Amino acid sequence: KFPPPNKAFARRSQSRAARLPLRLPLRNFWGARIFPLSVCVVASLTGTETRQACPLSLTLLVHLAQHARTLQHTVTMSAENLDIPIAYEQLEDIEDDFEEVELELLRQQNKLTEALYVKREKVISQIPNFWPLVFEQSPADIDEYIQPSDAALLLGSLKSLSVERFELPQGDPRSLAIKFEFAENEYFENTVLEKKFWWRRAKDGWAGLVSEPVDIKWKADKDLTAGLLALASKVWEEDKAGKTEETEAKKKLKEQMANTGLGGVSFFAWFGFRGRNITPEENREATEKEQERRQARREGKEVEVDDDDDDEDEEEDDDEYELEIFPTAEDLAVAIAEDLWPGAIKYFTQAQEQDAMSDMDFESDDDEEMEGADDEADGEDSAPRKKRKAQ
Repeated sequence: KFPPPNKAFARRSQSRAARLPLRLPLRNFWGARIFPLSVCVVASLTGTETRQACPLSLTLLVHLAQHARTLQHTVTMSAENLDIPIAYEQLEDIEDDFEEVELELLRQQNKLTEALYVKREKVISQIPNFWPLVFEQSPADIDEYIQPSDAALLLGSLKSLSVERFELPQGDPRSLAIKFEFAENEYFENTVLEKKFWWRRAKDGWAGLVSEPVDIKWKADKDLTAGLLALASKVWEEDKAGKTEETEAKKKLKEQMANTGLGGVSFFAWFGFRGRNITPEENREATEKEQERRQARREGKEVEVDDDDDDEDEEEDDDEYELEIFPTAEDLAVAIAEDLWPGAIKYFTQAQEQDAMSDMDFESDDDEEMEGADDEADGEDSAPRKKRKAQ
């Protein structure tokens, strides 16, 4: 039978479930905090069979963990009607092993494809509107964030896009730098916008991408984020300066978020994402602790599980997400890095094929109209002859 599940295990599992591209997209703007969980965690906590990962709010996760003793503590696997109990620790070890293999594959993939991306860039730099057409055919998990006004800017001014795993070769391959290059346009003065995401681990077991707001120098009356990005940047600077009290900028940001509809958030608000406030020191200590824990488990040693509640940290995290203008930025970053960037040629080709089909349909419609006009003209010129009367 399972030992009672604990919050530390749940935190680590949710972090691993979010570690690489195959993750559930988080869609809710400014709503409950939603985290993807691995199948084993959901099945273990609920005692039910499930075939896919399910998004659960953090509140529900904590509720389930606190009441786990009243839930079924075994996962039953049907194999010739035999009940096979699996320990949480075994599942955790397997997930750790999968994570290490996946990270190594990511390192090798980056190394092997680096020259290919350089070669691709040389070719596509000679193709007009390559990246605008790629974005025009972007997958749903990217396209849903692009408003019509965003599309006008991207399609009219985007010159290039690049993705770099900037902490390699020594660092974590999940850290990303996504760079956009723009031609001169009517919206902002910047020619380059680069957004960096660092993979960080917190002392409570959480792990994921964090970032810093990127300032955009909007031209007069052209701010597509309606002031959200500027306020998010100001709040970030205040937090770095140690201002933890409720400032005027924080009040304005909350008001602006409350007045912005769920479907009205610009793609460019993505540059204001910050995530959890995890310092490099906390990340280093938490990573070392996690590595020590894994090594001890491999050696068969018993590992103490830190299951203490840290209400203050959780309250601080809630406050941070309360001021997050683009809470699903991590998902969008991964979609760009793991889908749009490597699949750019595919999406460009689809755009060309769609244009060709549209041209064919247009020509077909023109031909039909011309044929109809010709038939009409023939009908007028070739009136039926009158029959001769029989003599």
